[in-house]
Amino acid sequence: MTTWWPDETAWAGAEHLDAAYVAAYEAKSGYDPSADLDALGELGLGPESVVVDLAPGTGVFSAAVAPRCRQVVAIDVSPAMTAALRTKREALGLENLTVVEAGFLSYAHEGDPADFAFCRNALHQVPDFWKGIALRRIHDVLRPGGVLRVLDLVFDFEPAEANEHIASWLAGAVEDPARGFTAAELATHLRTEYSTYTWLFETLLERAGFSILERSTRRSAYAAYTCRRD
Repeated sequence: MTTWWPDETAWAGAEHLDAAYVAAYEAKSGYDPSADLDALGELGLGPESVVVDLAPGTGVFSAAVAPRCRQVVAIDVSPAMTAALRTKREALGLENLTVVEAGFLSYAHEGDPADFAFCRNALHQVPDFWKGIALRRIHDVLRPGGVLRVLDLVFDFEPAEANEHIASWLAGAVEDPARGFTAAELATHLRTEYSTYTWLFETLLERAGFSILERSTRRSAYAAYTCRRD
């Protein structure tokens, strides 16, 4: 790491460093990994696969994929998240799950190159300049032909259409912050974090050395990409 690289904990979001918030995180996020497991299964995920889960939070995907593969490496920059993940690993007896406290820019992969990389709702914390570097580093963790699946807040509209689409997105927010993200929380995200446009994010993926195999969007504010390392 060079002297001009940032401290990634500054991008983690204060809430993700807070143990009380982390304890309620799974109920708030309401994440079901089934569709992502199916998508990776169709591309060869199996008992010999090595999977890297980047910014896994409390490890819902990591815990779900571990019984289906040889090794999972879960990397998160938040000490509160990694502590929760280690507790989950011990409770479930997932001996093939390794937890590493690091970020997109500081993780140093060891062992066999990964067959799959997974990243959900984390790259929006990173400015576009650093997204490009992070994606290239993910590329280098994967074996040639390896697969990246990434899901995130990515806006599928033009700048001139922002008012209309953002108003619709905020109108669909939940009222109970324990069961999802409120309009106020989404507005804070817009003001302080770094979600980008699909047409910029796709260019970043391609410049980092990925071919996009599949793309889907939802409500013009959320996107899922399955990519292959060139």
